[in-house]
Amino acid sequence: MAEYLILIYGDEQKHAAGGQELWDQLMQGHTKFAENNGSVLRGGNALQPTTTATTIRSEGKSQPVTDGPFAETKEALGGYYLVEAKDLDEAIAIAKQVPAPHGGVEVRPVMVFD
Repeated sequence: MAEYLILIYGDEQKHAAGGQELWDQLMQGHTKFAENNGSVLRGGNALQPTTTATTIRSEGKSQPVTDGPFAETKEALGGYYLVEAKDLDEAIAIAKQVPAPHGGVEVRPVMVFD
């Protein structure tokens, strides 16, 4: 079995505009996802909005620190799940169940170091 990270991206402005009703729908969706996939979940969390991000860049010997996300994009990383799956196809099948109404998900294998 291998581990895969499912990165959840979405439009923060659309999420905010959806109010409590959208928040409740998302939480119900993630609860259902966790119930249906508990045996393969190895971790996961939601992230605070990009307004809370701090970016550190490597520029030679300098490492400037700035407020805000690494990149300005319409869809921001909002959370992740770490899952165990036999292969990429199984990881994709799991990822398709993740609620992401204003964005999408990215599936990436976790690198293993021997």
